[in-house]
Amino acid sequence: MKKRIILIGGGGHCRSCIDVIEQEGQFEIAGIVERPGNDEAGSLLEYPIIGVDDDLSNLRKRFEYAIITVGQINNPETRIRLYELLKKLNFSLPVITSPTAYVCQRTSIKEGTIVMHHALVNSGAAIGVNCIINTKALVEHDAVVEDHCHIATAAVINGGVRVGTGTFLGSNSVTKEYISIGANSVIGCGTKINESI
Repeated sequence: MKKRIILIGGGGHCRSCIDVIEQEGQFEIAGIVERPGNDEAGSLLEYPIIGVDDDLSNLRKRFEYAIITVGQINNPETRIRLYELLKKLNFSLPVITSPTAYVCQRTSIKEGTIVMHHALVNSGAAIGVNCIINTKALVEHDAVVEDHCHIATAAVINGGVRVGTGTFLGSNSVTKEYISIGANSVIGCGTKINESI
């Protein structure tokens, strides 16, 4: 019998996460938790809206597993707040990996991170908690992605790069190898990063 999981956030990123979770097959989605005012829809892709953020304490009595399905573009504050709340309530935050992604066995990926369809995480890479490694993103050998980062669609992090906590790396951006990107950076789509920032 599959373990049941609740999804925190019901926007566009949640729709993509639902497909990854369904394809991975490890969890049964029990429902979606929305922010107040967004919970009137009743369901998302046939999964029920089962509450709002303020209901998480009661929901923890019924569910052990949760994953944050709120996206991140401008800043990571919402995802960090939700992560800290879920940890305080003692939820288990699994790593979710699409079966179409390739994750080398010689990598480290921490709790609450989701690796989306066709992403590639290569040997020696390390990814922190509560990250999004989005569709077709590449995290090369020995790269480090710190906590609460979003590596967007088709972004390329080359070998040995360090990406600071809370950073958003936009779609189709490319880093030079062995550089550092500071915490809470926002890198626009298609940007080539040739030196540490």
